Amino acid sequence: MNYLTRITSSPKQVLAFVVFLTLLIAAFSIQAKDANPRLVSTQADIAKMRLAIKTPGSFKTKFEQQKRSVDKQMEQAITVPVPADGGGGYTHERHKKNYKLMYEAGMLFQLTQDKKYAELVRDMLLQYADLYPTLDVHPKRKAGANNPGKLFWQSLNEAVWLVYSIQAYDFVLPALKEKEITKIEQGIFRPIVKFLSVDSPATFNKVHNHGTWLTSGVGMAGYVLNEPEWVEQALYDLDKSGKGGFLKQLDELFSPQGYYNEGPYYQRYALLPFITFAKAIESNEPERKIFEYRDGIVLKAITTTIQLSYNGLFFPINDAIKSKGIDTIELVNGVTIAYGLTGDTGLLEIAQIQDQIILTGDGLKVAQALDAGKATPYEFESVAFGDGADGTQGALVIMRQSSSNKATETDTQAVLFKPAAQGLGHGHFDKLTWQFYDKGAEIVSDYGAARFLNVEAKYGGRYLPENDTYAKQTVSHNTVVVDESSHFNANVKKGNANHPKHLFFVNDKNVKLSSATIYSAYEGVELTRTLALINLPEQDQTLVIDVFDVNSKKAHQFDLPVHYQGQFIDSNFALNANDKTMSALGDKNGYQHLWLKAQATPKAGLARVTWLHDNGRFYTQSSIETGNSQILFTQIGANDPNFNLRNENAFIHRVKDTKKHSFVSILEPHGEYNPSKEFTISATSKVSGLAHVDDDNVTAVLISFLDGKQWVLAYNKQSVTKAKRSEFSLKGKKYTFSGQYLLQKITK
Repeated sequence: MNYLTRITSSPKQVLAFVVFLTLLIAAFSIQAKDANPRLVSTQADIAKMRLAIKTPGSFKTKFEQQKRSVDKQMEQAITVPVPADGGGGYTHERHKKNYKLMYEAGMLFQLTQDKKYAELVRDMLLQYADLYPTLDVHPKRKAGANNPGKLFWQSLNEAVWLVYSIQAYDFVLPALKEKEITKIEQGIFRPIVKFLSVDSPATFNKVHNHGTWLTSGVGMAGYVLNEPEWVEQALYDLDKSGKGGFLKQLDELFSPQGYYNEGPYYQRYALLPFITFAKAIESNEPERKIFEYRDGIVLKAITTTIQLSYNGLFFPINDAIKSKGIDTIELVNGVTIAYGLTGDTGLLEIAQIQDQIILTGDGLKVAQALDAGKATPYEFESVAFGDGADGTQGALVIMRQSSSNKATETDTQAVLFKPAAQGLGHGHFDKLTWQFYDKGAEIVSDYGAARFLNVEAKYGGRYLPENDTYAKQTVSHNTVVVDESSHFNANVKKGNANHPKHLFFVNDKNVKLSSATIYSAYEGVELTRTLALINLPEQDQTLVIDVFDVNSKKAHQFDLPVHYQGQFIDSNFALNANDKTMSALGDKNGYQHLWLKAQATPKAGLARVTWLHDNGRFYTQSSIETGNSQILFTQIGANDPNFNLRNENAFIHRVKDTKKHSFVSILEPHGEYNPSKEFTISATSKVSGLAHVDDDNVTAVLISFLDGKQWVLAYNKQSVTKAKRSEFSLKGKKYTFSGQYLLQKITK
């Protein structure tokens, strides 16, 4: 009996031998420099994937779903329209559908070797090769912008088209004839690369998410079309000086922890070109060790993007569409690639939440691991992400807190504190703002962006004018406004040149505490905010303590808004409501968009405002009032003739003609309202008193409850070592503590 007969004497042995032989052939063939595909998926990946689609499991299920979808779309005639519409319009969406269809069909060709899928990609690209040379810049391009596209209204979308389409072309190249290759490359790929690079130097060389998409598309095209010069330009700038390009973007757009300067929404969007091009670099030039570059910054960017979310949605700071979350396709690809590189089983839980398998080699690894039940819990953390390339330009702080009897993320409270850098052109003028989350929902809210993405009827799907006149302005956020003017006078250049100083961050079991200051938001005014998310032992009570200190050389008006989600319930002070007629609160800097619905002048002492959220919980903000301060109740909607803005509510703490003031408050979640079962529990606040002590080094806040219990939180205003001892006096009694803070129950 010869060797081959011995090792193939049973069906299992035959199958094992076939698998071994297939992988061996793939391993040898991948050595060919011109082997296709050669970007995110390689020949070795394809060999494994072809076996997987014959075996029951989630990967096969995804393959069959994608095949049915593509087959159905192939029943329709290929449509490559002349560009006419802005974002969301027919031609815009048709070209998006085309690049996605080509990508999916190209992968199906690789997996099935059915030429009909390659022919679809070929025929569509041939039509693009006929159309593209005839096009001028897009008719709906934004006036005055230096980044127009041809197929799309801006070059950003053109680059996205290239990132997807070059992968589709890479998939089907082995099935194309020489004359087809020549026409496609000469008619579409070489012209679009030239348009996005040589003809668009300002955008291509820009350290910005637009530049990332352009360099990634051009670099990937360079690998497929065997143009190493394109790859070098994509990596190092058009003149290869290193002043721009993909590596410079990795250097400057991310902090050392992987936080992206423009915020979570654009971190999510920019993630796809970063990880896709990085994967292509790894496939073609592993010697560059791109995933080790800058201490693994690409992988850090992926995990940081996950952390920048609550209950599946990204924190909506800066220009952000609030419905975007971790199931977005960019992060699906990111989690997939990260798992393929690291094997971190915590990422599998995120993949379960995303519920989207992708047909790549790494996607196969995720699918098989999920099928094998290897997912473990992903830990969402309290963390201060340094901002800026060196991590010293302020920070974005996430504080999460759970009571001992709670475990899931939706039962965890979270505070997002933003003493971060401006965030380039997509940044908002909101230094030291905050948001609060509880029971899976946003409670103290940020407006996000004023935009109906891809809804052409709303300003072509672009950012609305109200994005500048309201959403970016300081009053639309939860931070101090001086004299009804926005931070940095709403000047982006000045905002980018200045940032807060992050003083400290504490991440202990019962106390999450952070503080930051900025001197440059207003001339001659110092803003310092300290936020704490605390659990009170013995009381199963979580509170947010907020101390906002304002010091000025001259007297000003200070406004501190609280934008909240929910229905106003009551206050412990009388309201003077404008129930017949209303006027705008001001005439500029966002104030012109706020209806003044009511106003009040609470007596000196404790003022309470309570609202009810749709999550069935009550929230009360208790604040210390001076007796001559005001609280203004507002609703968005003034000077909005096209109803572009959402009609959300806020109340604004206002003090006038003062040089120094401390806004001191606590936010208290409490009770439950269940209209279905018709019961209400603890609808009123348990807080009976609030006191504030401030000296040169220490701030203390005393909280009194209706049951007679009292708690004090004290903190040193500057970052100190654990050995540092501080002291303060409260109601005639001296207290000392070591380290940054003291949280203590006061006994009578």
